[in-house]
Amino acid sequence: MEFFRIKKDIPFMRYALVFNVISFATFIAAVLFLAFRGLHLSVEFTGGTLVEVGYAEAVQLEPIRQAFAADGYPDAQVQNFGSARDVLIRLPNREGTDASLVTERVRATLQKVEGPQAEVRRVEFVGPQVGKELANDGAMALLLVIIGIVLYLALRFEWRFAVSAIIANLHDITIILGFFAFFQWEFSLPVLAAVLAVLGYSVNESVVVFDRVRETFRKRRDMNTPEVINHAITSTISRTIITHGSTQVMVLSMLIFGGETLYYFSLALTIGICFGIYSSVLVASPLVMWLGVSREQFARAKTKKQEAVV
Repeated sequence: MEFFRIKKDIPFMRYALVFNVISFATFIAAVLFLAFRGLHLSVEFTGGTLVEVGYAEAVQLEPIRQAFAADGYPDAQVQNFGSARDVLIRLPNREGTDASLVTERVRATLQKVEGPQAEVRRVEFVGPQVGKELANDGAMALLLVIIGIVLYLALRFEWRFAVSAIIANLHDITIILGFFAFFQWEFSLPVLAAVLAVLGYSVNESVVVFDRVRETFRKRRDMNTPEVINHAITSTISRTIITHGSTQVMVLSMLIFGGETLYYFSLALTIGICFGIYSSVLVASPLVMWLGVSREQFARAKTKKQEAVV
């Protein structure tokens, strides 16, 4: 399915060096932000208290946030979950605070809020050790996903495509983390899930372009390598607009209407989708070209298959 077809190939590879210099600069900036500012980790990673509160009717969240800020928790997270009558409160750890007294303090704070009576249904304490384990498990999940992507691309295409795609994907992840470090947005488990989703989403776009590169190498012997890559990218633009556009509409809907619960999750996806398109076209493709991909590599692979059949 195509909305339109571009008859003349766009010379993306002519400006490959310029775009990759820009990409390298943004990558270095993101790394510096991560190194010097760091991520603003949520309660799941740093440890703290999770309090589930129920109300007989829908309640406004802002007065609750203001009450906790006045009681010494300006960074308390208050959000709905399930319905407008259910509220989840996350409180970070405080040095010198007895965990057994936190529940009573929460009850006292909630009593100060005008409106329906609050019912504390559940209180969970997340220790720093548990948060550290979650962070380690998240890093391990990220590493396993990266290894899986490299193996998949190396087996389906060739090592040049695998290396190019994983560099482009790491570029996307680092940019997302750089945004969160620079603006000190909260990095939580849903955001980590969004980062893992962006990995798979970005590599899908790279696979589509790489597949068209391989196909064009075999069909168009009158084109050199930059022309083949330009043709592959140009011929997939319509498909990219359809798939990424529809996905972005859904993600923006979550960003605008999803409330605080889905805000940073959808924000990470928004950044990842935008940079995923950019990296697949203007980072991964030039890297494949510079690593020396050529028509002969696919011709050899085809010849070997024919000999095996004979």
